[in-house]
Amino acid sequence: MDAIELFAGGGGLALGLHDAGFKPVAVVERDPASCRTLRKNWPDRLGQAVSLFDMDVRQVDFRQWRDRVELVSGGPPCQPFSIGGKHRGHRDDRDMFPRAVEVVRTVRPNAFIFENVRGLLRKSFAEYFGYVILQLQYPEVVRRDRETWPRHLSRLEEHHTSGVERGLRYRVVFQKVNAADFGVPQRRERVIIVGFRWDIKAAWSFPQPTHSKDALEAAKWLTGSYWDEHRIPRSRRPPVPTDVQQRLGRMETLPLSARWRTVRDALNDLPDPRSPEAARIANHSFQPGARKYPGHTGSDLDHPGKTLKAGDHGVPGGENMLSFPDGSVRYFTVRESARLQTFPDWYVFPNSWTESMRQIGNAVPVTLARVIGASVAHTLANRSRCLMDLK
Repeated sequence: MDAIELFAGGGGLALGLHDAGFKPVAVVERDPASCRTLRKNWPDRLGQAVSLFDMDVRQVDFRQWRDRVELVSGGPPCQPFSIGGKHRGHRDDRDMFPRAVEVVRTVRPNAFIFENVRGLLRKSFAEYFGYVILQLQYPEVVRRDRETWPRHLSRLEEHHTSGVERGLRYRVVFQKVNAADFGVPQRRERVIIVGFRWDIKAAWSFPQPTHSKDALEAAKWLTGSYWDEHRIPRSRRPPVPTDVQQRLGRMETLPLSARWRTVRDALNDLPDPRSPEAARIANHSFQPGARKYPGHTGSDLDHPGKTLKAGDHGVPGGENMLSFPDGSVRYFTVRESARLQTFPDWYVFPNSWTESMRQIGNAVPVTLARVIGASVAHTLANRSRCLMDLK
């Protein structure tokens, strides 16, 4: 299934969708450092030719792929809506949702997947987010010259309620998902927007979570299997937190789901980055200078990591540091951060630590992309088989 990837960044979404069965015929990214990462890993390692367009998405002529790809995907720059940003939304020149809509209108894919930060669902952005969704539903209802977005929104609402059934239309759903619920060793909430072209009659829903916090707590405090797995002796196991005791007391049966994956799960087989052995592992160099301050205390070993952020220091609520039981902290290496985002170890980041952490902090976890992509691919494949059966 051919696909186009917009705003590719370091390639997490594209890699996950590739693993789900999509073939990226075009990858668009204007940032030179991100393009270095993409060239380092694509296409040789994946064994296929990928056209990398190292330019602004507005400079690419997408007409060559009209009605020829199954999927358009991407993560439009999230700074306009990020909790760590200035929250300017549609007033921010980096808001690329209008460009994403243009590509959908031009290419007419059977489906699209777009990802963004959970800040997109902030109350202050509610009206504009509704505007984005309506544009994706009716991409051919185009904003006119000098037309304000509120006036365009009014026309879209009128079109939506008119019952007119013509032109390019999509059935669009969105959901805030926590990557930890799908096996990513990081608590990372993101908004995923999925659309299917109206005429393909796809019946689709978001995948159900496969991993849970309850299962992790049961593995720690009821069965002890988590500590046994990591060979932590009873003398070194922490006491059961009071709030967890109360929840476990109400737990009638063990959870059927897999447990959340933790930082320890993800990093357990990596050597200390200060050791001689670390030199043999790509992107696993020690970075000095980590320190605690309010709102910046690091990620605990035995929980999923806090949300990695784009930058070297992180911001309150997002951590790029590892916190040890003795209270000390150190920065995650690039390799450790990549593992928390479920990049495979062969995936190399050829830039500086700061730049690599920016790319990783902006990335979609590969596992999350694969899970959602596989579900979309399954729906599209079943639709194709049904059409063949009718012929």
